[in-house]
Amino acid sequence: MMTAKAILEEIKPLGRESYKNILLKHGVTEPCFGVKVEELKKIHKRVKKDYQLALDLYDTGVYDAMYLAGLIADDAKMTKKDLQGWVEKACRPLAGFTVPWVAAGSPHAREVALEWIESSKELEAAAGWGTLSSLVSIKEDAELNLAELKRLLDRVQKTIHKAPDVVRSQMNRFVIAVGSYVKPLTKPAIQVGEKIGPVTVDMGDTACQVPFAPDYIRKVEKRGTLGKKRKSAKC
Repeated sequence: MMTAKAILEEIKPLGRESYKNILLKHGVTEPCFGVKVEELKKIHKRVKKDYQLALDLYDTGVYDAMYLAGLIADDAKMTKKDLQGWVEKACRPLAGFTVPWVAAGSPHAREVALEWIESSKELEAAAGWGTLSSLVSIKEDAELNLAELKRLLDRVQKTIHKAPDVVRSQMNRFVIAVGSYVKPLTKPAIQVGEKIGPVTVDMGDTACQVPFAPDYIRKVEKRGTLGKKRKSAKC
């Protein structure tokens, strides 16, 4: 039986200062060991899914363990309270990716996403848009509310340039996700992207750039993978 304590002891020596510095530049907060994702994925392969262990790992507050928690979480068992607890403890990368991946696979995906996007807390709002992006990537179109997604696209068009950096980045990803994964909304998403124009986000001391949504969606179209859903939002 793996415990969170045993996993912390296992991953701590795998941390690298150079990688940790990269993570910190991307908004990760201490404590952080600087363990590469491929090392965490080896543990994921061993554990597969474990609801309680994921909660225990996330509760350690150590970034690397929290990221691993997202990989091994049994999304279907996550309660609304669990998800709320996770989003409240999340640093920028966890709010943008890990929490949305897990929330999207949970039974509360749409409900929490729509609540979070209304939040005055930037990271919670960002997690809401991230959850919507993950949701459209894994749910069949028949299970999605296309009229609602269209309204959300219009909302992004009207508000993206007034939104805080971290939210703006996730709104842009939402336009790309809808255009790429929901074929009936590809055209509206491209139109919204064109109206928005290039999106600028302060990425700090990193080489990251914000993709121009219409160009990104057209690349997906060229590859012939428009509307191709993913098995899981996690990566």
